[in-house]
Amino acid sequence: MSDIKANEPLVSTVGLKKYFKVGKNSFLHAVDGIDLSIYPGKTLGVVGESGCGKSTLGRTILKLIQPTAGKIIYDGRDISGYSDSQMHPLRRDMQIIFQDPYSSIDPRMSVIEVIAEYMIIHRVYRTKNEAYQRASELMDLVGLAQRYANSYPHELDGGRRQRIGIARALSLDPKFIVCDEPVSALDVSIQAQILNLLMDLQDELGLSYMFVTHDLSVVKHISDEIMVMYLGKQVEKASSDELFANPVHPYTKALLAAIPEPNLKRTREKEIHVIRGEVSNPIDPGPGCRFAPRCEFATEKCHMATPAMTEVAPGHFCACFNVTDKEETIQ
Repeated sequence: MSDIKANEPLVSTVGLKKYFKVGKNSFLHAVDGIDLSIYPGKTLGVVGESGCGKSTLGRTILKLIQPTAGKIIYDGRDISGYSDSQMHPLRRDMQIIFQDPYSSIDPRMSVIEVIAEYMIIHRVYRTKNEAYQRASELMDLVGLAQRYANSYPHELDGGRRQRIGIARALSLDPKFIVCDEPVSALDVSIQAQILNLLMDLQDELGLSYMFVTHDLSVVKHISDEIMVMYLGKQVEKASSDELFANPVHPYTKALLAAIPEPNLKRTREKEIHVIRGEVSNPIDPGPGCRFAPRCEFATEKCHMATPAMTEVAPGHFCACFNVTDKEETIQ
């Protein structure tokens, strides 16, 4: 594996699509033409409602499911057409932390066995004892007490189970990790611990993350750049600070307005953007913006043509005619 330069993406996609067949000639467009870049040591947050395709995007990038079209480029190589045998050595570099820590762990295996499993499969060490020794070191790294080494998943709480998942993902010394809503099933106090752990590990090990979540307050804490998805499409992308300071897409504004605030006075004064209307059908969608049926600013053009991602400010991209047409008029 080559040493990729810091100014070049570690992971990128070009027009990535994933369609699922749901009828004789019908397809559900789960991921539909996504372009993204994730740089070494950086985090791309991917947000959107449940069913928008963000988890499918992460699994497609890792080739846990095969893409329908488009390119997946890892470390300068197009891996889109790689077979399972070609992907096997890359599994050491590309890992995933699943949303539900309990269902992703074999209940018949002890903690130490779960963490050592990948190392044994990939024959990282000559003996199982060496793999178990490394697993013990990883327990210390993720803050999991050694007394739990011989415990089973049902004996632990959600936070400790998720630490097991993180340790297992780290066991092969990966460069890139898809974090698929790793804190959504945890209590708020535990969420903060896991987020801080992931950020500390990123600083220490130089990891690159794709952080998938529906919670914008969580993604702001950990992401360098944020991409907003709606029904398989990317609708806005910018740095974390820029997106929160200057959201331009109506859907992004509505998501930000839905973030609860602990200050009751500010909450009462806060303008609420209610998203009305019905979600459009993701099965064989026609032309037009997929958010148009729920957008108060939608025009006839929005229903007839699909807006492209356009740079509306340096590093800030948006797919909305209401925004991009205004920019063209000003220029």
